[in-house]
Amino acid sequence: MEIFIIILTIIGLALFEAISSIDNAIINAEVLSTMKEKAKKWFLLWGFLFAVIVVRGLLPWVIIWATNPELGAWGALTATFSNDPRVAEAIAQSSPILLIGGGVFLLFLFFHWLFLEHKEYGLRAEKFFHKQGVWFFAVVSIVLAAIVWFALKRNPMMAFSAVIGSTAFFITHGFKQNAEEEEKKLLDGTSTKSDISKILYLEAIDATFSIDGVLGAFAFTLAVPLILIGNGIGAFLLRYFTVKNIDGIKKYKYLKNGAMYSILFLGMIMLANSFGFEVPHWGSPVATFVVIGYFFWRSKKEMC
Repeated sequence: MEIFIIILTIIGLALFEAISSIDNAIINAEVLSTMKEKAKKWFLLWGFLFAVIVVRGLLPWVIIWATNPELGAWGALTATFSNDPRVAEAIAQSSPILLIGGGVFLLFLFFHWLFLEHKEYGLRAEKFFHKQGVWFFAVVSIVLAAIVWFALKRNPMMAFSAVIGSTAFFITHGFKQNAEEEEKKLLDGTSTKSDISKILYLEAIDATFSIDGVLGAFAFTLAVPLILIGNGIGAFLLRYFTVKNIDGIKKYKYLKNGAMYSILFLGMIMLANSFGFEVPHWGSPVATFVVIGYFFWRSKKEMC
């Protein structure tokens, strides 16, 4: 990989991870406000290391390893930097299976936000779709059926992976809904959780939210070291926002829109690649910069 592409990929990963995790940062900040100073410092230090090394480092490595068991643990970690043609062939053969599952997950995530979630309307069409929320399940069911139909013609495992992607979405969505209910209890004083329990709760929530970023990262690269570095920088920025300036970040009300449209484009890129339509390596970072940059500009303009 050329050094320019590597740097561009890392920056894109960091930006996507930070912006897509804004909701997580807000939850962290609000729950931390109910905790003692010592517990806050413990979470911000050791919680950060856990979030980067275990979640954002281990999870993509395990996914690559699971889709390429013949490579072994070390081979899965270094696969995209290997000069061995057998390794390159193994990655090429397994990548459509990985990418189609991640692409379905991201598309479902976008459609759920578009149809069902409360939002600031950054584009005119968003209000229309939000009013048609009842159609969410119909839309994602039709999308999944179409993807599975075309995937079956290429590789049955691709079709199975697409179903796994949709299953992963609904499982993580259930955890997120439960997290929102638990957050309300923590903030209104009805929860009896200790600081240790709150730390464990925040780590569990971080792991759940990080799945979006980890799967989105595969639209940028299949190189686990680059994902670890890029997502790690993004996770650091997330913690920084949590402590230093979460109220300032909330003022940029269209950043979430930017994150969700980035998720849409990344999901489409992953699906395109899985069906053999090769998107250049710079496609995902550039799409992320343009989309998030536009909604950042929209937010800034409205603040003036």
